[in-house]
Amino acid sequence: MKFSICNEMFEGWKIRDVMGYAKSVGYDGVEIAPFTLCNNVQELSPKQRKAIREDAASFGLDVVGLHWLLVKPEGLYINHPDDSIRKKTSKYMQDLIRFCGDIGGKVMVIGSPKQRNVMPGTSYQKAWSLAKEVFSESLPVAAERGVTLCIEPLSTAETNFITTAKEALRLVEEMHSANFRLILDVKAMSSEGRDIPGIIRAAKGKVGHVHANDPNKRGPGFGSTDFVPIAKALREIGYEGYVSVEVFDFSPDPQTIASKSIEYLRKAFA
Repeated sequence: MKFSICNEMFEGWKIRDVMGYAKSVGYDGVEIAPFTLCNNVQELSPKQRKAIREDAASFGLDVVGLHWLLVKPEGLYINHPDDSIRKKTSKYMQDLIRFCGDIGGKVMVIGSPKQRNVMPGTSYQKAWSLAKEVFSESLPVAAERGVTLCIEPLSTAETNFITTAKEALRLVEEMHSANFRLILDVKAMSSEGRDIPGIIRAAKGKVGHVHANDPNKRGPGFGSTDFVPIAKALREIGYEGYVSVEVFDFSPDPQTIASKSIEYLRKAFA
């Protein structure tokens, strides 16, 4: 199993420095939140994109992909009833896919809970259809650039749209594309009140990415979640992608989080 780490917890660090530290403690890749680099990925020149890709290669790391896609610029919304907002979001999603491909990334995590809530006055089914419309417009670009879009089920504390792995699987099936999968996040799966290995097994063949964390919002090994059964289930379904550390509580510091998380994961997956 390959392990990566998300960069946003390294607040104020240059991406090259994140890569250097990640490599030093044993990670195989890095996952990037675009808002940590710029307000809009269109601001990043071909030279800057090439530098990110080459920096990763110089450390022997993969750029796994992108997450926290729609935090910036402001005004993006996947299933907003306003056509102009969805058009803007669709265009930016395609810009992100091109950026992801340019820096060597292969997956894009569609989380961004506040940019996908079902709007007041909009039915759930309508919001579902509008989201599918935006994703459908992006899939040809994803196929062209070799990027997989991964819808992330999140807890009801974060969003009211796609809150279970079952819902995410239904969307994956309806999209009918090899470039559209789901991501399984341990914290989010914990909120479902179901057996996590069972959730993983039910998603066999549809999992494009995995986020490792604990319900306490800290890293793997910093809480009560046992990752040994999770590792076993991922092996059983033949998952060969990355397991990426993503935390929401940045204490005590990024170095401790990164080093202790990878140490725990390597033991759990041994």
